[in-house]
Amino acid sequence: WSTGEATASIDVSPETTTTFSVTVFDITGTASDTDEVIVTVNALPSVDAGADITITEGESATLIATGADSYVWSNGATGAEIEVTPTGTTTYTVTGISNGCEATDEVTVITEVETVTANAGDDVTICEGETVTLTASGGTSYQWSTGETTQSITVSPAITTTYTITAFNTTGTASDTDEVIVTVNALPSVDAGADITIAEGESVTLIATGADSYVWSNGATGAEIEVTPTGTTTYTVTG
Repeated sequence: WSTGEATASIDVSPETTTTFSVTVFDITGTASDTDEVIVTVNALPSVDAGADITITEGESATLIATGADSYVWSNGATGAEIEVTPTGTTTYTVTGISNGCEATDEVTVITEVETVTANAGDDVTICEGETVTLTASGGTSYQWSTGETTQSITVSPAITTTYTITAFNTTGTASDTDEVIVTVNALPSVDAGADITIAEGESVTLIATGADSYVWSNGATGAEIEVTPTGTTTYTVTG
């Protein structure tokens, strides 16, 4: 062979396209003939799987490979462009094929857990018997200490009560909690006094007790008012 080897078969690994010639001899070595064989060397494809990608857990990412004629990915997908939704940080390998030659490259999809910051809202003060709507924020789903799973709930506590909200991210893998206090003030014990009998045309002083401020049904304000009704009249006081 032109390589200097004298066996019928030789192994070669040329880096570029190379012509090898062989001379064959008869048994006496007095007759010979030559022939050539060309080993064409195709360059490996320059496969690029793209830069690493960071996504939020639960999202999808599009991977695009270049540099070859066809592609096979480590997840079994084929084609230059594929969409993946990894459950955690994952490295994908793509094999690119051109002219029967293969080369590989890798791309890592980094998944970050979506964080949440629960907010149950500001503390609230209501009067006994009233209702109030509590609205949470900071997550995509919610769980109240009442068992309700809506973002807003309506409550009517009989006494001061603390409500806890747990907020979750989109995939439910991260959560946070917060509290809101609903303070319930007791109703005042308002007393407008005993019923009064007067002669027509006379005036009378009405005195209310049991609250901090007062509004009467005739528009007057204050604990003590004077009235001169033209007939039997009922006065209502709000304390």
